[in-house]
Amino acid sequence: MNKDQVKGRVEEVKGKVKEAAGVILDDKELELKGNVEKNLGKVQSGFGDLKQDIKDDL
Repeated sequence: MNKDQVKGRVEEVKGKVKEAAGVILDDKELELKGNVEKNLGKVQSGFGDLKQDIKDDL
């Protein structure tokens, strides 16, 4: 696992927590921030996965 995979998955989890908290607290802004953070984490972990796949192929 590379650093992008780890950081991305951590951000994804943090985003999910914020999103859930926003839903529970009926805070649309917190829910939106969590959703954005979750999706950015997915992108970063996907980039890390791609880097790992390329490294493994070489």
